[in-house]
Amino acid sequence: MATNTSIGARLGALSLLLTLSACGDDTSTTTTDGGSDGSSQVSIAPTSDGSSGSDTGTASDPSGTDSDSATTAGPTSDPSATDPSATDPSETDPTTDSSATDPTTETTDNVTDATTDPPLPMCGNGILEDGEECDDGDQIDKNACSNACTMVPCEEQENGFDEVLSFIWIANSSEGTVSKIDTESAVEVARYRVEGGQPSRTSVNLFGDVAVSSRDPGGVTKIAAKEDDCVDMNNNGMIETSQGPGDVLPLGEDECVVWRKQIPSTGYNFGPRATAWVAGDPDPVSCQYPDPVLWIGWMDNQYVGHFLKINGTDGATIAETSYNWMPATHSPYGGAVDKDGHFYVTGLNQAPTIKIDFDTMAITDLGNPAGCKYGMTLDLNGDIWAGACFGEGVYYWDHLTNTWTTLPNAGGTRVNGIMADADGNVWGAGSNGCRLVHIDVETKSYVNNNIPLPGCSSPWGVSIDYQGYVWVVDMANKAFKVDPDTYQVVAEVGGLVGPYTYSDMTGVALKSQVVIPQ
Repeated sequence: MATNTSIGARLGALSLLLTLSACGDDTSTTTTDGGSDGSSQVSIAPTSDGSSGSDTGTASDPSGTDSDSATTAGPTSDPSATDPSATDPSETDPTTDSSATDPTTETTDNVTDATTDPPLPMCGNGILEDGEECDDGDQIDKNACSNACTMVPCEEQENGFDEVLSFIWIANSSEGTVSKIDTESAVEVARYRVEGGQPSRTSVNLFGDVAVSSRDPGGVTKIAAKEDDCVDMNNNGMIETSQGPGDVLPLGEDECVVWRKQIPSTGYNFGPRATAWVAGDPDPVSCQYPDPVLWIGWMDNQYVGHFLKINGTDGATIAETSYNWMPATHSPYGGAVDKDGHFYVTGLNQAPTIKIDFDTMAITDLGNPAGCKYGMTLDLNGDIWAGACFGEGVYYWDHLTNTWTTLPNAGGTRVNGIMADADGNVWGAGSNGCRLVHIDVETKSYVNNNIPLPGCSSPWGVSIDYQGYVWVVDMANKAFKVDPDTYQVVAEVGGLVGPYTYSDMTGVALKSQVVIPQ
């Protein structure tokens, strides 16, 4: 009995122990849920500083849900029971620091920005983008748009006139025509009959069009260089125009002869000679030049010089002024313009030298050198150069001091036509003996006063083409193309008839006045 009682007592004690153990689990669960230093602190920590959590969510995430969801989830579940790795955000994910802007959101924003920002502008792709003034997509630095995608001022642009200024126009005086010669190929491509007779001076504008002045009878003719500028006068849908030196159409039938103007001069000595186009001011954006104005000078039988500004589009006279041209045997002889369109005119021998203001038509007398002056040119400094008739050499007029100086010993008895280039040189056609003369503008000295021209007879006119070659018109029916560096004759054009021109036959002298040399 004692044994059974002992076993029963033991079983009772065990039962009591199990009952007490079960009651302890309930107490432990309640205590852990309310005050354990475990994962429950992660859920509660954002809510312990609710204002901080809310501000962070609002500033970095417009939805403002970062701290709100932490506050809601904290009391409803125990993260430690579902995700042990989330026990302490400060240890496992330093980006969740609630005291600062949520860097996770910032990182997301940065990724979005990087993928949506437009690409940086690329100069030279032909597309106008932010920060670019222009973008023409080429590698030419001195056309309208530079390689830095900035606009190039009109006067600094290069190569803008090369296509239309690739011809030299030489008057066939005894034939009453003018020859159009391609300066690259040295081939005559057209020949035109002109108004009046005995044409001599030719002048080319920046569109490539030529004006030809005839001495007797007096007249002026404008001829278009480009077929697009010719006029279909008979409306047959075609342009009838000369196709070469043997294809000269009757006066009034060539549709590239744009207009003709008669001048009321009374004989050979009085007809128009001094002739020069004006460039005008280009549009600052497009750099397109306006329809040009033409200057000419002629003399009446009372020895009064008449100077006309002519509308280049239709040949109408815009303005006229006059000046006593004594002592004179011939009408105003040579003419050139500066960048502002002022007309510089020289008379033969001791006839006047004047400057006519483009706007006011006021005339300033510039005096004369001591000897006989012949052909003339205007250099880029604004100084006049003139050949001498009787072996005196070459003269130049200084625009700063208003004085004439003689540069003696030009290598022969005459310097006839004379022309300045864009590189600081003056070139003269010398006869008796036959030669080309080279002068340095800066030093006012001869570089070479006796450059040979094999086969020459009577060199009379000089002009410069757009590539810098020097052209010499020889009255013995030909023209020479000379390399300015080697002095070698690189081409010769024959078949001319009494060629007699000494003026800006290519338009390059005019271009040099308005386009800054590089």
